[in-house]
Amino acid sequence: MLQLNFPRRPLAALALLLAATAAGAAAPERTPSMPQTPNTAPLGQHGLIVIAHRGASGYRPEHTLEAYRLAIQQGADFIEPDLVATRDGELVVRHENEISGTTDVAAHPEFADRKTSKTIDGQALTGWFTEDFTLAELKTLRAKERIPQIRAGNARYDGQFPIATFKEVIALAKAESRDGRTIGIYPETKHPTWFASEGKHLDGSPIHLSLGRKLIETLVAEGFTEPRRVYIQSFEVSNLIELKREIMPKAGVNLPLVQLYGDFAKEAPYDLVYNLRTGADVDRIYGAELELIVPGGLSAINYGALTEPAALAWMKAHYVSGLGPSKSSLIERAPLPAKRDADGDGHALLSTRNTGYIHPVLGRALAAGLQVHPYTVRAEEPFLTQTANGVDQSALGEALQLYGLGVQGFFIDNPDIGVAARKLFLEQSKIAVPAK
Repeated sequence: MLQLNFPRRPLAALALLLAATAAGAAAPERTPSMPQTPNTAPLGQHGLIVIAHRGASGYRPEHTLEAYRLAIQQGADFIEPDLVATRDGELVVRHENEISGTTDVAAHPEFADRKTSKTIDGQALTGWFTEDFTLAELKTLRAKERIPQIRAGNARYDGQFPIATFKEVIALAKAESRDGRTIGIYPETKHPTWFASEGKHLDGSPIHLSLGRKLIETLVAEGFTEPRRVYIQSFEVSNLIELKREIMPKAGVNLPLVQLYGDFAKEAPYDLVYNLRTGADVDRIYGAELELIVPGGLSAINYGALTEPAALAWMKAHYVSGLGPSKSSLIERAPLPAKRDADGDGHALLSTRNTGYIHPVLGRALAAGLQVHPYTVRAEEPFLTQTANGVDQSALGEALQLYGLGVQGFFIDNPDIGVAARKLFLEQSKIAVPAK
């Protein structure tokens, strides 16, 4: 069992936290300066990075340029766009290709006939899907807050911001990389098997688009291919292997790839599910050795099987530079007997406690030299937990715990809190030398 105790924060650090958590406070306008000469110095501080999950999505509707811009102003090292495709093959940033929950599409009568039902990665969904709209049509929509019942403050921005393209996110990162600072991008390919093999447009025609190929083509065309500035992530396996084996070598680039994990026990990479169901040549896609190192064979694979030492060694040898597990899979949680009102607002929403058990994939990955970037630190009570010794944990406390466990970075909806946690962690990690 592993339980960490952090030192009491000094008044200076408390002042830093209070300043950091002034939600949505925009930084003053800066005078543009000449771009800095690219170098190979890693982003972040002392090897620790802060990844703005969908931008500063705790303060602005997610995946908007305004959310990304605020994240950069708050000190994030990387901004994270989720990538889906349009009818005309452009990459836009949305959490899902179904967009009724994050845009005002339902209020557009001209698109009423685009509403349909599809099964994406085994889940039946009804709504509007990006692959049935051209980019020009999507640009007529406006973003809205995805979880207004939790982030009511974000809902005041509903209807103000358009859907952003991947090219626009790259342009923003380039424009904000100034005054000696470099901004990175951490894109995720969403439902790559759907877009490449399984999915169809509203008219029944196959989508047949490789998100990975389009991603690399865009990065190359926009001149954004420094390995220190890009991580590419996916919950699927085969598209990452394709990137490593074929797409990136052909384009002359070599960017780090991160394997995301769903629930270790209950979920599996969808590409494996799809390829086994359709009788695909899995030995050609993954390599014959994968089946040999997974107990029970490929049909028994879940995400947990990909945490075992042999699987990690295979992944590192063939495609990955890092892992992205969920924080609740990495640090096991158990239900509380009754929910608690931890923030004193009259609503009892904190429902779990850490057990003190840390999944061994963390130590295995770090020993293998892999990056570990858990997701997602969020500040609102429904997403928080207690420590194993029963202390209600804030987002700052959670971020400190993750750094203390040895992860090199994490995804966070409140980048200012992540930056404050890194500063506090580094300050308090210094060993004080007693005066003689």
